[in-house]
Amino acid sequence: MATETPLALQTPDDKDALRRALGTFATGVTIVTARAGDGTPAGFTANSFTSVSLDPPLLLVCLAHTAASYGIFRAAESFAVNVLETGQEDTAKRFASRGVDKFGPTPWEAGALGAPLIAGSLAVFDCAMHSRVEAGDHDILMGRVLGFSIHEGAALLYHQGIFKSLG
Repeated sequence: MATETPLALQTPDDKDALRRALGTFATGVTIVTARAGDGTPAGFTANSFTSVSLDPPLLLVCLAHTAASYGIFRAAESFAVNVLETGQEDTAKRFASRGVDKFGPTPWEAGALGAPLIAGSLAVFDCAMHSRVEAGDHDILMGRVLGFSIHEGAALLYHQGIFKSLG
């Protein structure tokens, strides 16, 4: 039996090293959208998305307290998760930026409760807000899926700070 060398664990005090370690996990890329009280659409790029339950149908996303749209999502009663397809990298970058017109060049339609559903997405989940949980410097937004769509294609991936695709 071979002896194994113990791992040399780092403490999470080095935020840059921790971010690099977390970035080793490849994820899909989503745009999470909602509407402000006055109807103005808001959205942000996120890779912190996961299914929670099929019965009831629940999913979650994480939103930084520093996000420009934080106040809108904090008050929102609904949101949508738009899973991006390979080829939507420019859209992902636009929604990750501050101070740009995110929705002007982005075709979308309103979901059942008003959240923007982005055209050309690989999958779309239209959700009612189920719960919000404050977790450190983020909020966990849990949504109850009211409707969804799925299309053929390849998912846009994010790994070690770079957009990638399968194949």
